Amino acid sequence: MTNLSNNSYLKGGYESLIVYWLAIDISDLTAIFCKRFIDKKSRTFDQMIQASRSGKQNIVEGSLENSVESNLKLTGVARASYGELLEDYRDFLRQKGLNIWQKNDSRVIAVRRMRVNTNRSYKSHESYKSYLTDPEAFANLMITLCFKQGYLLDRLIRALQEKFIKEGGFRENLYKKRSNFKKIKS
Repeated sequence: MTNLSNNSYLKGGYESLIVYWLAIDISDLTAIFCKRFIDKKSRTFDQMIQASRSGKQNIVEGSLENSVESNLKLTGVARASYGELLEDYRDFLRQKGLNIWQKNDSRVIAVRRMRVNTNRSYKSHESYKSYLTDPEAFANLMITLCFKQGYLLDRLIRALQEKFIKEGGFRENLYKKRSNFKKIKS
């Protein structure tokens, strides 16, 4: 995920997060998927694009917050967006009569083993090209990536919770600084 001893994940360090780079892949791939396989005039098209965008943007916004509590809340919203997107891909497969690959399927394992490309090229989704032409393979790729993102976000949320427990919240720390300032001044 990231080096958790590094505080960059707490404020504005979203580019050091694997969840951010995976969010870019999921967002880009969802746009491609929707353009190819979902009616552009449908509500589903808009909702899938919005869920992938919301997930990514909430990771960024949370990271930019001064408050660990706000970061936690926004990271939780991102997590929920990927859960919603996951269901859209499952619905697509079910409604089209296509197979949902099981988690122990060799194709799912191959996707899970792929490393998230953090070379900042914004074209890392190209490593998934072999999945992009067949709707069943593409949707299952996206399901696997959404599960992977959920796992990574859960880890990030736990790390943020531990940080909050150990160091307190933004208001709590401001109050301590203000109290110390008053003591020094008097």
